[in-house]
Amino acid sequence: MTTTSQSAEQHTPSGLARLLPGAPVAEAVLAETADAVARLRSRGITPSLATILVGDDDASAGYIAIKQRQAAALGFASPHVHLAATATQAELHQAIARFNTDPAVHGLLVQYPVPGHLDYDAALQTIDPDKDVDGMHPLNMGRLAVGLPGPLPCTPAGIEALLAYHEIPVAGREVVILGRGATLGRPLAMLLAQKRPTANAAVTVVHTGVPDWARYTRRADILVAAAGVPGIVQPEHVKPGAVVIGAGVRYEGRRLLPDVDEACAAVAGAITPRVGGVGPTTVAMLFRNAVRAAERASQ
Repeated sequence: MTTTSQSAEQHTPSGLARLLPGAPVAEAVLAETADAVARLRSRGITPSLATILVGDDDASAGYIAIKQRQAAALGFASPHVHLAATATQAELHQAIARFNTDPAVHGLLVQYPVPGHLDYDAALQTIDPDKDVDGMHPLNMGRLAVGLPGPLPCTPAGIEALLAYHEIPVAGREVVILGRGATLGRPLAMLLAQKRPTANAAVTVVHTGVPDWARYTRRADILVAAAGVPGIVQPEHVKPGAVVIGAGVRYEGRRLLPDVDEACAAVAGAITPRVGGVGPTTVAMLFRNAVRAAERASQ
């Protein structure tokens, strides 16, 4: 956790909000993960994160390569299956089943998206919930809902870690999440409402189906933009001095289009940068889930 004398509500001398980068958060999580890997390897256990890629999408292949490089740096094994774009649902399920039944594999993910003729949700449900490093299996979402231990969805967990690292008070404060998606808005609401020093907030979830959604965001102590609508959050939607977390993005080719307009930095007290905010923490949480799966399997 970092130490700073500047509160989240205070502006920098330039009049812009204090930046909340994700890279140092990810580095701290990955350092803890590396220590856990070393302890496992000292017992003769090599943690393993398996990946499945269907098709030849360049962006998806790039994401797999990033994960494999990080796995190697941490000391993970990283078995991989690359299926043709014409693979059937049965072939995808068979690849998942092979990793499910392999005791040397502790974590497993299917790279999203898959080709349009395949059902990603159906494939997700065939993954062993204890190997689900994305934390998105229905059983793991249920565990989160009732407060049972299990892998947490990576982006929500990364946001909680980012707030904690930068010493943003969350307990007892009003958090408004703009976006209700299954991968971010809904699980983040459950996570930040739990009774824990880095959570325990009053959480409201709104979305673009609410005509006056800005009425809620303007009162938020912490605003999380997770709508996936470029530029939806403008300065007039932000309470002066609030903490703003930009978690929703879209891509136009290779250009990243965030939910939060950069002008919000003139109103907010603290804000994630346009690039390098929540993203790095998401990958770190993936490996934290994987090493914890290896620890559970070795008990």
